[in-house]
Amino acid sequence: MKQYLLAVQWDESAPTLSEEEMQENFARTGKVTDEMKSAGSWVFVGGLLPSHATTVVRPDNGTTTMTDGPFAETKEQLGGFWVIQCENLDQALSWAERCALACRCPIEVRPFNGSSE
Repeated sequence: MKQYLLAVQWDESAPTLSEEEMQENFARTGKVTDEMKSAGSWVFVGGLLPSHATTVVRPDNGTTTMTDGPFAETKEQLGGFWVIQCENLDQALSWAERCALACRCPIEVRPFNGSSE
């Protein structure tokens, strides 16, 4: 089986969700995660703190520098992700569609390099 990253693209410039809206999102995405587990596709899921909690470690001629904030200066950041295993890309895209509807955010689907069992 191949592994895929389903990356949630979160627009940090969008209005903040209310607590009720956030709980509704958690319920919808939790349902999809449970369906993935039942289907044997789920590997791992994780939500991320906003990009202001980021520290970037950059290599520079054998040393490193550390800076606060995201690497990319953009409003759209990685907000969370699922790691799944599927027979093929079509199955991964099917899960991504369900995830996008559940969390109401774009989902980027990316295969792991050389992933197979």
